[in-house]
Amino acid sequence: MSATIHPLPTRRDEAWRYADLDALARVWGDVPQGPERIVVPAGETLARQIVLPVALSGVSITDLDVEIEAGAQFHLHLLCADADYGRMSIHVLLHEGAHFEMGGAILGQGDQTLEIVTQVNHAHPHATSNQVVRSVLAGRATGSFLGKVAVARHAQKTDASQSVKAMLLDRTATANAKPELEIYADDVKCAHGATVGELDKQALFYMAARGLPPQVARKLMLQAFIADAFVSLEDDAAREAIETRALAALEGLA
Repeated sequence: MSATIHPLPTRRDEAWRYADLDALARVWGDVPQGPERIVVPAGETLARQIVLPVALSGVSITDLDVEIEAGAQFHLHLLCADADYGRMSIHVLLHEGAHFEMGGAILGQGDQTLEIVTQVNHAHPHATSNQVVRSVLAGRATGSFLGKVAVARHAQKTDASQSVKAMLLDRTATANAKPELEIYADDVKCAHGATVGELDKQALFYMAARGLPPQVARKLMLQAFIADAFVSLEDDAAREAIETRALAALEGLA
């Protein structure tokens, strides 16, 4: 019995607004037609680090459906790079007193289209979430973050935040940032911020004046920028491993 193949997404679906649907169509029949399910049991803590898997015909899709039970924590760190079209989609359901921590880096060059898409549902009181995404884009690359935080009517004392920053190394690169809040409770603390910019020329000049070659100065600034995505990763070995992969991807951009 063959697996059911769902219809190809369209841009009418907001979650696919910036996707490379032509690239996706090439492999749609071979893409797993359901997310990986992760359940974090009550009171426990789970950490995952995910580097976008090797691309199939240049396309790589990661899809997670996460449920964090009461008092549990899930720490997720993502690296989205090395695909013509790469997508990491995360759906999270938080129970009472649960916490979701996410750090993600998008590193694109050439004609790549890379995106991280999240939906975090605060369905119960006293849950917290924090999302940090940093993008570095060169050439004609497109990097997108679409992040929706939904707070149910009875999910009082919710504390949710999103920080999204993108660095464009070329004026031909594109960054899309769409943090979104949908709040029905009245006793919550929710915040989001999104910025798109270029390397600080004043900082580069300052570093050059102290003897650092321009390429070294650029690399150091980009490393520090991307490190924000992984600073919440407490396991030193795991943080070093994913940062090493990120720095390797940065080499082609800087």
